Amino acid sequence: MSKILKIVLAANLIVLAILAFVYPHLMVGPGKLISGHSKLETDCFACHAPFSGATTERCTTCHKPEEIGKLTTLGQPIQKPLTSTPFHQKLVKQDCLACHSDHAGVKRFRIAGRFNHALLQADARKECQSCHKSPKDSLHEQITGNCSQCHTQEKWVPATFDHDKYFVLDRDHDVKCATCHVRNDYSRYTCYGCHEHSPEKIRREHIEEGIRDFKNCVECHRSANEDDIRMPGRGREGD
Repeated sequence: MSKILKIVLAANLIVLAILAFVYPHLMVGPGKLISGHSKLETDCFACHAPFSGATTERCTTCHKPEEIGKLTTLGQPIQKPLTSTPFHQKLVKQDCLACHSDHAGVKRFRIAGRFNHALLQADARKECQSCHKSPKDSLHEQITGNCSQCHTQEKWVPATFDHDKYFVLDRDHDVKCATCHVRNDYSRYTCYGCHEHSPEKIRREHIEEGIRDFKNCVECHRSANEDDIRMPGRGREGD
């Protein structure tokens, strides 16, 4: 390679480097910004530091964690405070880039909507409904709290709970959860929630069969099928 060609190549590289700093939104911009940051479209260094990219420190100069969801970036009260943002005050550390990627172009570097619950303080991870609205379907309308019994913090679906492992909700047992689980306590159940199962009747029938320990109903009864009673240590009744 001739000396002149090397000089031309070096000059081109210098020009490109200068242009990248002067017009970064044209030279290296990965896509348009979200509408809230549209005014910063030509001011890349408002969020990015040279050679190191966007930093949380630059985010928090405008978005103060203690004001997120309460005040605008200009310090004005939000007329309708957002109910989905208070968790920003309960983060273990401020790491805006762990969740936010404001460029929405073809080079988007992070999938939107992914939140790592490990960023939350331990007590906040237990309060799902402080951030998430409970689903409005017929099942969830009966439930308050206890989300972790069926769902994980990794993903909402699929749910991990299979009621058939404990008791099949067939025939007359396909009822509201509160019939068996009183006061939304899904760690316990009672079979005395309907007129067929009174304590006196249950006790009398079991004593007649020589059964004196009948507190844990589902240990023997796994469904409404009266011919499928599993006796502990003796297999199915009649076997």
